[in-house]
Amino acid sequence: MSVAEPYRAWWFDQALRRETPDRPEPLQEAIDCDVCIVGGGYTGLWTAILIKEADPGRRVVVIEQELCGSGASGANGGCMLTLATKYLSLIKFYGQSEAARLVRASEQAVFEIRDFARKHAIDCDLRVDGALYMATNQAQVGGLDVVLGALDEAAINSWDEMTPAQASTVAGTQDLLEAHFSKAAGSVQPALLVRGLARVARSMGVVIHEDTSMRRLEKGPEPRVITEHGSVKATKVVLAVNAWIATLMPRFRRTITLVSSDMGITRPCPELLERIGLDHGASVCDGRIFVHYYHATSDGRLLLGKGGNTFAYGSRMIRSFFEPSTYEWQVRGAVDRFFPELRDTPLEACWNGPSDRSTTGLPFFGRLPDHPGVLYGFGYSGNGVTQSLLGGKILRSLALGLDDEWSRSGFTGGPRGKFPPEPIRWTGAMLVRNGIRRKEAAEDAGRTASRLDTCLARFAQAAGKADSG
Repeated sequence: MSVAEPYRAWWFDQALRRETPDRPEPLQEAIDCDVCIVGGGYTGLWTAILIKEADPGRRVVVIEQELCGSGASGANGGCMLTLATKYLSLIKFYGQSEAARLVRASEQAVFEIRDFARKHAIDCDLRVDGALYMATNQAQVGGLDVVLGALDEAAINSWDEMTPAQASTVAGTQDLLEAHFSKAAGSVQPALLVRGLARVARSMGVVIHEDTSMRRLEKGPEPRVITEHGSVKATKVVLAVNAWIATLMPRFRRTITLVSSDMGITRPCPELLERIGLDHGASVCDGRIFVHYYHATSDGRLLLGKGGNTFAYGSRMIRSFFEPSTYEWQVRGAVDRFFPELRDTPLEACWNGPSDRSTTGLPFFGRLPDHPGVLYGFGYSGNGVTQSLLGGKILRSLALGLDDEWSRSGFTGGPRGKFPPEPIRWTGAMLVRNGIRRKEAAEDAGRTASRLDTCLARFAQAAGKADSG
């Protein structure tokens, strides 16, 4: 169900050049299995691997419409971030005990992914060097105070305040006023990680059929996934398609909205990055709603992204999500602002991709109410690199019928709230987006934003910041 020519994000193209992938094996027959997973990205592959770890005898089949990782998993910014800064939202929806558990689990997931990559020799430039959240104008100062105070009260705060001078040695920029640092974070080359997960899944006996799209889902006691040239009958079907869910399953169309994140990566400039202090793998984010995020790579490049430009009408996939970014000027401007030393360093590539943003800014999982054999999970809202491991644990437990902390997780309650119907949603998104742009431009210039733009921005703040990983 591809919507575009086979343009690939720079990350993914580089990953494919480092391997000699087997030719895709589309499904050509009718088969049976225990668990059929639709989607070969982080969520689907973690689910498959975790099921096999728990029960090696389970027959697990993954179908992927293109190549494993060719969607968001291989195109995102590669920031390994946690749920800590969403602690207050977690409390609001799931209660304090579950909120604290999820924060701790998301921080532990960073190290679990690192250890898994080491164990299975997945060479993906994964560095657990922390994360720095910084304020780059006066309006952003104090933006984390309330949530950090709540984390302190619960004795789960991994964040330390840095002086601007200390932070600039991590951030590589002098353009900051305040910063907080946590060791429980890092960065990764996301496409190399997802391709590595696919290799490990195959080695464990997971059958993967790439170049195989789900055409329809026949529900019932044993649901059947129908593809172009075959079918998969399974005891459980897991829909792990993330931003594609609204296209495949219209019932979810109003539970998410699709928004782009635009990313650029420089040509190698290791000497310059070392000179300004970016000789590590920490992820850095500013305090905007449409956040700037960046990190260096081990081969001396700077990756920088900016969220919140393109919104899809009706949450349907659109061609521009799979084309070179038209906002290269914006990415270039951010590089020049934060790193004047890199003004003469060209961008090697600039691309974008879709993020499935929920009304809460948090992912959700569950069973189709009328067909409990069909499971789903999506809505990572821009922080899927780390959270997808948690998603895999949830879907593993649901698929195996386990009664544990993951099957009982607050995330398993399904979507919480819906966006307005079209055309109200898209029109509203444009009003909010443009208001945020004006507000943040005014704040960068040291001016007070208008009341209207401040009011419009509040509609987006509940769903968290724009995507970074």
